[in-house]
Amino acid sequence: MRILLVEDNLRLSTYVRRGLEKEDFTVDGVGSIADAEAALDTAPYDLMILDLGLPDGDGLDLLKRFRANDRHLPVLVLTARDGVDDRVKGLNAGADDYLLKPFAVEELTARLRALLRRPDGVLGLSLKAGNLTFDTTAREVRVESSLLKVSRKEMNVLEQLMRRAGKVVPKDVLESKLYGFDEDVSANSLEAHISRLRKRLNQAGASVSIHTLRGVGYLLSDGGDS
Repeated sequence: MRILLVEDNLRLSTYVRRGLEKEDFTVDGVGSIADAEAALDTAPYDLMILDLGLPDGDGLDLLKRFRANDRHLPVLVLTARDGVDDRVKGLNAGADDYLLKPFAVEELTARLRALLRRPDGVLGLSLKAGNLTFDTTAREVRVESSLLKVSRKEMNVLEQLMRRAGKVVPKDVLESKLYGFDEDVSANSLEAHISRLRKRLNQAGASVSIHTLRGVGYLLSDGGDS
Protein backbone atom coordinates (compact mmCIF):
# COMPACT_ATOMS: atom_id res chain seq x y z
CA MET A 1 0.00 0.00 0.00
CA ARG A 2 1.19 3.53 -0.78
CA ILE A 3 0.98 6.13 1.97
CA LEU A 4 1.47 9.90 1.99
CA LEU A 5 3.13 11.11 5.20
CA VAL A 6 2.68 14.84 5.83
CA GLU A 7 5.09 15.69 8.66
CA ASP A 8 7.58 18.58 8.84
CA ASN A 9 9.73 17.13 11.64
CA LEU A 10 12.46 15.40 9.65
CA ARG A 11 13.56 13.13 12.50
CA LEU A 12 10.02 11.94 13.18
CA SER A 13 9.25 11.59 9.49
CA THR A 14 12.33 9.39 9.00
CA TYR A 15 11.37 7.28 12.04
CA VAL A 16 7.84 6.72 10.72
CA ARG A 17 8.94 6.02 7.17
CA ARG A 18 11.51 3.43 8.21
CA GLY A 19 9.02 1.72 10.49
CA LEU A 20 6.29 1.56 7.86
CA GLU A 21 8.64 0.46 5.11
CA LYS A 22 9.64 -2.51 7.28
CA GLU A 23 5.93 -3.43 7.24
CA ASP A 24 5.90 -3.36 3.42
CA PHE A 25 4.26 0.03 2.96
CA THR A 26 5.52 2.42 0.30
CA VAL A 27 5.82 5.86 1.91
CA ASP A 28 6.23 9.33 0.38
CA GLY A 29 7.14 11.98 2.94
CA VAL A 30 6.42 15.70 2.52
CA GLY A 31 6.75 18.54 5.01
CA SER A 32 4.20 21.16 3.97
CA ILE A 33 0.61 21.64 2.82
CA ALA A 34 1.75 22.79 -0.61
CA ASP A 35 3.88 19.69 -1.13
CA ALA A 36 1.05 17.47 0.17
CA GLU A 37 -1.42 18.94 -2.32
CA ALA A 38 1.07 18.46 -5.15
CA ALA A 39 1.68 14.84 -4.13
CA LEU A 40 -2.05 14.09 -3.88
CA ASP A 41 -2.53 15.42 -7.41
CA THR A 42 0.39 13.36 -8.72
CA ALA A 43 0.22 9.86 -7.23
CA PRO A 44 -2.51 7.38 -6.20
CA TYR A 45 -2.43 6.90 -2.42
CA ASP A 46 -4.24 4.40 -0.21
CA LEU A 47 -3.99 6.48 2.97
CA MET A 48 -2.65 9.78 4.31
CA ILE A 49 -0.96 10.42 7.67
CA LEU A 50 -1.39 14.10 8.48
CA ASP A 51 0.39 16.30 11.02
CA LEU A 52 -1.52 19.46 11.95
CA GLY A 53 1.25 21.94 12.79
CA LEU A 54 2.80 22.53 9.36
CA PRO A 55 5.06 25.46 8.35
CA ASP A 56 2.61 26.85 5.75
CA GLY A 57 -0.64 26.37 7.65
CA ASP A 58 -2.88 24.10 9.69
CA GLY A 59 -3.24 20.52 8.50
CA LEU A 60 -6.96 20.75 9.28
CA ASP A 61 -7.35 23.31 6.49
CA LEU A 62 -5.84 20.83 4.06
CA LEU A 63 -8.15 18.11 5.37
CA LYS A 64 -11.26 20.32 5.01
CA ARG A 65 -10.40 21.22 1.40
CA PHE A 66 -9.63 17.60 0.67
CA ARG A 67 -13.04 16.43 1.95
CA ALA A 68 -14.84 19.37 0.31
CA ASN A 69 -13.61 18.02 -3.04
CA ASP A 70 -15.33 14.71 -2.21
CA ARG A 71 -12.08 12.78 -1.86
CA HIS A 72 -12.47 9.72 0.32
CA LEU A 73 -8.88 8.71 1.03
CA PRO A 74 -8.57 7.51 4.67
CA VAL A 75 -6.74 10.08 6.80
CA LEU A 76 -5.04 9.47 10.15
CA VAL A 77 -4.19 12.65 12.04
CA LEU A 78 -0.87 12.47 13.87
CA THR A 79 -0.40 15.35 16.29
CA ALA A 80 0.67 16.58 19.72
CA ARG A 81 -2.62 18.41 20.22
CA ASP A 82 -4.14 16.36 23.01
CA GLY A 83 -7.23 18.34 24.00
CA VAL A 84 -10.69 16.85 23.56
CA ASP A 85 -11.72 19.88 21.51
CA ASP A 86 -8.73 19.36 19.22
CA ARG A 87 -9.66 15.74 18.61
CA VAL A 88 -13.29 16.64 17.98
CA LYS A 89 -12.25 19.32 15.46
CA GLY A 90 -10.01 16.85 13.67
CA LEU A 91 -12.68 14.17 13.44
CA ASN A 92 -15.34 16.68 12.39
CA ALA A 93 -13.03 17.98 9.68
CA GLY A 94 -12.95 14.52 8.14
CA ALA A 95 -10.20 12.56 9.91
CA ASP A 96 -10.78 8.81 10.14
CA ASP A 97 -8.50 8.28 13.13
CA TYR A 98 -6.41 10.32 15.55
CA LEU A 99 -3.08 9.33 17.12
CA LEU A 100 -1.26 11.47 19.68
CA LYS A 101 2.48 12.06 19.81
CA PRO A 102 4.56 10.45 21.19
CA PHE A 103 3.52 7.05 19.86
CA ALA A 104 4.85 3.61 19.04
CA VAL A 105 5.21 2.84 15.35
CA GLU A 106 3.67 -0.57 16.08
CA GLU A 107 0.43 1.12 17.15
CA LEU A 108 0.52 3.40 14.12
CA THR A 109 0.92 0.39 11.83
CA ALA A 110 -1.97 -1.43 13.51
CA ARG A 111 -4.21 1.64 13.16
CA LEU A 112 -3.33 2.01 9.48
CA ARG A 113 -4.16 -1.61 8.75
CA ALA A 114 -7.45 -1.24 10.65
CA LEU A 115 -8.38 1.77 8.53
CA LEU A 116 -7.52 -0.06 5.34
CA ARG A 117 -9.69 -3.03 6.38
CA ARG A 118 -12.81 -0.91 6.79
CA PRO A 119 -15.71 -1.31 4.30
CA ASP A 120 -14.54 -0.04 0.90
CA GLY A 121 -10.97 -0.17 2.20
CA VAL A 122 -8.18 -1.74 0.22
CA LEU A 123 -6.71 -4.17 2.70
CA GLY A 124 -8.35 -7.55 3.25
CA LEU A 125 -7.11 -9.84 6.03
CA SER A 126 -6.51 -12.78 3.74
CA LEU A 127 -6.22 -13.00 -0.04
CA LYS A 128 -6.70 -16.24 -1.98
CA ALA A 129 -6.09 -17.26 -5.56
CA GLY A 130 -6.07 -20.96 -6.44
CA ASN A 131 -3.94 -22.75 -3.86
CA LEU A 132 -2.13 -19.50 -3.02
CA THR A 133 -2.94 -17.67 0.23
CA PHE A 134 -1.63 -14.29 1.39
CA ASP A 135 -2.02 -13.32 5.06
CA THR A 136 -1.80 -9.52 4.86
CA THR A 137 -1.44 -9.12 8.63
CA ALA A 138 1.34 -11.65 9.19
CA ARG A 139 2.78 -10.82 5.73
CA GLU A 140 3.06 -14.50 4.83
CA VAL A 141 2.46 -16.21 1.50
CA ARG A 142 1.66 -19.92 1.34
CA VAL A 143 1.16 -22.46 -1.41
CA GLU A 144 -1.20 -24.98 0.19
CA SER A 145 0.33 -25.12 3.70
CA SER A 146 3.94 -24.45 2.67
CA LEU A 147 5.45 -21.04 3.34
CA LEU A 148 6.72 -19.30 0.20
CA LYS A 149 9.85 -17.21 0.73
CA VAL A 150 9.80 -14.00 -1.29
CA SER A 151 11.47 -10.60 -1.00
CA ARG A 152 9.49 -7.59 0.21
CA LYS A 153 9.15 -6.10 -3.26
CA GLU A 154 8.09 -9.46 -4.69
CA MET A 155 5.53 -9.77 -1.91
CA ASN A 156 4.17 -6.33 -2.72
CA VAL A 157 3.93 -7.19 -6.41
CA LEU A 158 2.09 -10.39 -5.57
CA GLU A 159 -0.30 -8.57 -3.24
CA GLN A 160 -1.33 -6.13 -5.96
CA LEU A 161 -1.82 -8.95 -8.46
CA MET A 162 -3.84 -11.04 -5.98
CA ARG A 163 -6.11 -8.11 -5.18
CA ARG A 164 -6.94 -7.96 -8.89
CA ALA A 165 -6.72 -11.69 -9.69
CA GLY A 166 -8.16 -12.44 -13.10
CA LYS A 167 -7.77 -8.81 -14.21
CA VAL A 168 -4.96 -7.07 -16.02
CA VAL A 169 -2.91 -4.77 -13.78
CA PRO A 170 -1.21 -2.07 -15.89
CA LYS A 171 2.53 -1.73 -15.43
CA ASP A 172 2.30 1.92 -14.38
CA VAL A 173 -0.28 1.05 -11.70
CA LEU A 174 2.05 -1.56 -10.21
CA GLU A 175 4.99 0.84 -10.28
CA SER A 176 2.95 3.60 -8.62
CA LYS A 177 2.12 1.26 -5.73
CA LEU A 178 5.64 -0.13 -5.31
CA TYR A 179 7.95 2.85 -5.60
CA GLY A 180 8.07 6.19 -3.80
CA PHE A 181 9.13 9.49 -5.36
CA ASP A 182 12.70 9.28 -4.06
CA GLU A 183 13.44 5.67 -5.02
CA ASP A 184 16.01 5.06 -7.72
CA VAL A 185 14.20 2.64 -10.04
CA SER A 186 15.78 1.08 -13.11
CA ALA A 187 13.81 0.64 -16.33
CA ASN A 188 13.49 -3.13 -15.90
CA SER A 189 13.15 -3.26 -12.10
CA LEU A 190 9.50 -4.37 -12.13
CA GLU A 191 10.14 -6.97 -14.81
CA ALA A 192 12.96 -8.43 -12.69
CA HIS A 193 10.65 -8.76 -9.67
CA ILE A 194 7.96 -10.37 -11.83
CA SER A 195 10.44 -12.84 -13.32
CA ARG A 196 11.75 -13.97 -9.92
CA LEU A 197 8.26 -14.18 -8.46
CA ARG A 198 7.02 -16.23 -11.42
CA LYS A 199 9.85 -18.75 -10.91
CA ARG A 200 9.16 -19.05 -7.18
CA LEU A 201 5.46 -19.71 -7.80
CA ASN A 202 6.23 -22.33 -10.41
CA GLN A 203 8.82 -24.11 -8.25
CA ALA A 204 6.45 -24.15 -5.27
CA GLY A 205 3.68 -25.77 -7.28
CA ALA A 206 1.27 -22.83 -7.28
CA SER A 207 -1.87 -23.38 -9.33
CA VAL A 208 -1.80 -19.76 -10.50
CA SER A 209 0.78 -17.96 -12.56
CA ILE A 210 1.67 -14.50 -13.79
CA HIS A 211 1.00 -13.71 -17.44
CA THR A 212 2.65 -10.81 -19.25
CA LEU A 213 0.59 -8.81 -21.71
CA ARG A 214 3.20 -6.96 -23.71
CA GLY A 215 2.73 -3.22 -23.60
CA VAL A 216 -0.25 -3.53 -21.26
CA GLY A 217 0.55 -5.13 -17.90
CA TYR A 218 0.34 -8.34 -15.90
CA LEU A 219 -2.36 -10.84 -15.03
CA LEU A 220 -2.54 -13.44 -12.24
CA SER A 221 -4.70 -16.39 -13.25
CA ASP A 222 -4.89 -20.18 -13.48
CA GLY A 223 -2.74 -21.82 -16.11
CA GLY A 224 0.86 -21.79 -17.32
CA ASP A 225 3.05 -18.71 -17.24
CA SER A 226 3.79 -16.60 -20.25
